[in-house]
Amino acid sequence: MALIGSPRNLITRDMPPPALVVEVVSPGTENRSRDYRYKRTEYAARGIAEYWIIDPELKQITVCKWVEGQYEDTVLKGTATIASDVVPDWELIVEQVFAVAN
Repeated sequence: MALIGSPRNLITRDMPPPALVVEVVSPGTENRSRDYRYKRTEYAARGIAEYWIIDPELKQITVCKWVEGQYEDTVLKGTATIASDVVPDWELIVEQVFAVAN
């Protein structure tokens, strides 16, 4: 959802939590820290069951799944298959994600 006048898509507290969030890491140390550390806390507080961190610099995708009160991370690269608990019967190869950007 894009909020009028906002340069970003936002998840506000009055919205129901999305089942899946896909984050793309922005360049820069501050952005990396925000995307890998601080958003984890925000997403946990909102009850988001699964989120992905797509990192173009490292060409990897970290799949974070909520399991028994915390996120468990799986880092995927290359020909690894991304599978989602939220979207069953759907798979994507990591290389396919980064091939689109080229």
